[in-house]
Amino acid sequence: MKKARLVLLISVCCLVAGYVGSNKVIGNSKAAMTFSKDIAPIFYKNCVGCHRPGEIAPMSLITYKDVRPWAKSIREKVATREMPPWHLDSHYGEWENDRRLTQKEVDAIVSWTDGGAQEGNPKDLPPLPKLASGWQIGEPDMVFQMPAEFTVPAEGSVPYQYFAVPTNFKEDRYIQALEARAGNLSVVHHIVMYVRDPRDQARQRGQAQKFNIGDGILGALSPGQTPFVAKPGEAKLIKAGSQLIFQMHYTPNGKESKDRSVVGLIFAKGPVSKIVTTKAAFDIKFRIPPGDPNYEVKSVYEFEQDSHIVSFMPHMHLRGKDITYRAIYPDGRSEILLSVPRYSFNWQVYYYPITPLAVPKGTRIEAVAHYDNSAKNPRNPDPTKEVRFGEQTWDEMMNAFFDFTVDGQSLTHEAPASTASKQ
Repeated sequence: MKKARLVLLISVCCLVAGYVGSNKVIGNSKAAMTFSKDIAPIFYKNCVGCHRPGEIAPMSLITYKDVRPWAKSIREKVATREMPPWHLDSHYGEWENDRRLTQKEVDAIVSWTDGGAQEGNPKDLPPLPKLASGWQIGEPDMVFQMPAEFTVPAEGSVPYQYFAVPTNFKEDRYIQALEARAGNLSVVHHIVMYVRDPRDQARQRGQAQKFNIGDGILGALSPGQTPFVAKPGEAKLIKAGSQLIFQMHYTPNGKESKDRSVVGLIFAKGPVSKIVTTKAAFDIKFRIPPGDPNYEVKSVYEFEQDSHIVSFMPHMHLRGKDITYRAIYPDGRSEILLSVPRYSFNWQVYYYPITPLAVPKGTRIEAVAHYDNSAKNPRNPDPTKEVRFGEQTWDEMMNAFFDFTVDGQSLTHEAPASTASKQ
């Protein structure tokens, strides 16, 4: 009998120990989800490029003190996949700069928030990633600025302003990376940087600035846009004696303001064998009827040489809903290269395919976009008006930009190193 009681007692103790141990494991798994150990690595990898002081996001996500007041909002944006911003249809293409979180990362953020958004041990924090101060591309080799400050009025609309800056380059220069930065972000809506070579300067002397869409574009600063960065062996070209043209779109903010924006260039340090060119399939003749919730605009670009597409950048304004790039090959085949079913004017992103996309001579890029000019579009400035192509935000655009290189280029340029300087 004593022996039986002893066995029973041991069994009960084991059960209790197992129960307590089980609860301890469960409790620990919940308690283990902390900012320092589990969440900071996710933010450092995916978020702090924009969510840090001096960059485009509205708050920093570097420290626990920064993050804690936003925990519930972060949970909502992450769980609904609004953040990080990524608007492509995942059925088409694989992308080098895919910002999406994995489901495991989403679940971790949700679990951390639901568990009280605890800080944990600060000693568990990973090292902060190396972040360029003031420049996303790193310290430029050369910085150019507008010739003088421009005064932006307190109210009204400001036509696009163009400012020419001589490069004084005595030889052709190859650009590995480019970043435009607003001098006064509160009034600068966007900057487009063009290059105008000496032949065009002579031809256009005394005339108004005119540029064809996609021609001569070096890079841009637009809402949510990342800087231009070429892969090793590739670069954009600025010919000797060229000018840089700042195309400035200003938006008055109720107070007279001044701006003097800049652009930073990093020169290619190694051999360059391919020049990156920007073109676009675009339309400027469309008319979107008042109240139309799904107006379609199509445009086409045909390749004149065997080429490879290295990036896409669709651009529309506030009524833009979606856009699709389709390749029609010379043999009759067709395929969707990129689909943006939820276009956002606030996130004008370069999309880089993991592998550059081959487009033989004669391939047509057909871009199809849809616009919502109805009252159900909360961003629509005025659903009662017909909308046409125009420069201002309340007008519309249909520009399906892409960057490409030409196959078989004979260019082999040993680019010299350069020291940093400012113009």
